[in-house]
Amino acid sequence: MRVFSHTCSNTEIVCALGCAPMLVGVDADSDYPPEVVAGLPKTGRDLDLDIDAVLALSPDLVLTSLTVPGHERVVAALCEAGLQVLVCDPLSLADAYADILRIADVLGVPERGRALVDEMDAAMPTVAVKGDRPKVLVEWWPKPVIAPARQSWVTDLIQRAGGRNPWGEVDAKSVPMEHATAAAAAPDVIVISWCGVKEANYRSEVVRQREGWNALPAVARDRIHAISEAYLGRPGPRLVEGYSRLREAIAAASAA
Repeated sequence: MRVFSHTCSNTEIVCALGCAPMLVGVDADSDYPPEVVAGLPKTGRDLDLDIDAVLALSPDLVLTSLTVPGHERVVAALCEAGLQVLVCDPLSLADAYADILRIADVLGVPERGRALVDEMDAAMPTVAVKGDRPKVLVEWWPKPVIAPARQSWVTDLIQRAGGRNPWGEVDAKSVPMEHATAAAAAPDVIVISWCGVKEANYRSEVVRQREGWNALPAVARDRIHAISEAYLGRPGPRLVEGYSRLREAIAAASAA
């Protein structure tokens, strides 16, 4: 089967299933595993995909998603071009697992899909918590602050790792907020996971310098952590790394 992957998470799922040889191309944002994607044709960034270039690769299947605002337009264009499309739109960790199983099924390796999901689930156990759970602010963006809400696998990861997302009951994928609104939640832990920014370029001083934020528990106690968006924002195998880093940060806050 000839497979084109439109999103980073799907690329990583295909490779984790041992199906990298099926890939005939990826979007320009797919950067992992580097040894696989380096040699593949790239047909534009996720929101600026060159549909004609995808067609030229003659894929039997295009793996895409609706995880980024604007993706619906690209998905529509892929369908209009007559391409066979599998669309992922996970809201929860369970949804992400279900997508891995769907992809494994369509690639003809269902047993690998089940093994991958079982491995991920075992690596992300729910932590038993005594007392109050530390409140965790994960920032998708710094200004305005954008935090995951109930319809996000990150809320599930925070819960499993022993914390609590203060916006976990808001019925949305994410919540944009002014700095004062985010600060009112008094987070115990702040995680920088800015989308589209390399982890090496995350700067905790951007958080520290906000008006009034030096009094927040997370800032006053130096609990600002950088976790790449590649580990939290991509609903695929590397969520395990995101969970591990969340658990470490939350455990430190719980022990204080």
